[in-house]
Amino acid sequence: MSHVLVPLPRRAAALVPVLPLVAVVVLLALPPTGDGAGPADVVSALVVGYCVIRLLRERRRPLSPRAAVVLGLPVVGLALAAMGADSTAAGIGGMCRYLQVFVLIPAAVLVLLRGRADFRVLAWSFVGLALWQGAVGVHQYVTGTGASYRGETIRAVGTFGAQDVMGMATAVSLGLVCAAGLALGRAPLRQRAAAAACALVLVLPLALSFSRGAWIATALTCSVQLALAGLRRALKAGAAVVAAGVILTGGFGVGTAMLQERIDSITEVTDSPDQSVTDRYTLWAAAAGMWREHPLTGVGLKGFPEYRDGHATLALSSGSDIEGAGETYRKQALLSPHSMYLLVLSEQGLVGLLTLAGSWLALLVCAVRGLLRVRGRGPGLDCALIACGLLVWQLTDFVYGDIGGPSTVLTALALGLTAWWALPRDERLDAACRDGVPGRLEEAVAR
Repeated sequence: MSHVLVPLPRRAAALVPVLPLVAVVVLLALPPTGDGAGPADVVSALVVGYCVIRLLRERRRPLSPRAAVVLGLPVVGLALAAMGADSTAAGIGGMCRYLQVFVLIPAAVLVLLRGRADFRVLAWSFVGLALWQGAVGVHQYVTGTGASYRGETIRAVGTFGAQDVMGMATAVSLGLVCAAGLALGRAPLRQRAAAAACALVLVLPLALSFSRGAWIATALTCSVQLALAGLRRALKAGAAVVAAGVILTGGFGVGTAMLQERIDSITEVTDSPDQSVTDRYTLWAAAAGMWREHPLTGVGLKGFPEYRDGHATLALSSGSDIEGAGETYRKQALLSPHSMYLLVLSEQGLVGLLTLAGSWLALLVCAVRGLLRVRGRGPGLDCALIACGLLVWQLTDFVYGDIGGPSTVLTALALGLTAWWALPRDERLDAACRDGVPGRLEEAVAR
């Protein structure tokens, strides 16, 4: 009897290194506490500090040279943009935020994750968060307690509230991408079936988020994952998605007039755009104008709000309406161009965009190379599909979205998962993790 119980504490102990990262994801399930740093942001900072102390105590190199170069590349553009900021406080604050999201948290994920098992635990935590936020969002739609949309409080926003309408859409989308990767891998049938069921369930709250950007990014990412997984899996998954769509629109009545109108508006952004699209075009033009005046280093970190009115036309509205989901009606100022690429271009110039986008492109190339090595055989296919999918989703979403709000921490963790797959600590560990040879893995870790 005793020999049956002994492995349980060992399995629990094996999860200890990844638990701080899981805790960050779990804290994103809580409602926001205010305008300052939320619990997830605070804990993510503590996780980074813990990694630094741990590395100093163990006296070991935290990252491989390749990982240090790829993750450290954005620091060049950030430093130049911080020096060009209108105030020292704005420059330091903006630089700390960018470093947190694109450098420090991804590096912490690289340090803490020790193998594919830890990777999958963190990926499943993404799925769990998506299911929780999705359940809250569906309840908001059904009961009419969500954020305001076209005069009705039906928009699903989860616990993120009306002031962060993209928060739930981001969490659900990333969870769906993780679930799709897990379902398309080579795990036992029960796990793949559970992941596939989670992915299908998450389609409903994603639809009720009314986020056109999240729809496009998720559809594109899942298509890429299916193509990389193989034709047979793609056909099976496509049939399942079609069946789910029929059930949702027919059986549950999700195909409401508002949802159909929102879908149709995706193709009407040039013919008869609504005010939100007009505002976005105006903000994009303002960001481009800032870049033309400061092409190399931009206007400085946190500088877009200060320069916006000098470059925007009269078509820009006074702000977006915020109401519902516990919020009273108010106007929220439009303080960013709602495009990460244009935000970086306007505030950091070509130097900032090339260094930041160059880091993302290097991650994508390395992640795809790793996926191609395991697609024919190997137990890491699910990790590869998740890593590539998360980065493809993020790069697509950055076309019409940027960082901001509590869900930004989730973006940082997603980049960390991609970096873990794309940038192993050394080549021996790379081969051991991907080939799944136990002896080689212990030897690589020991070295």
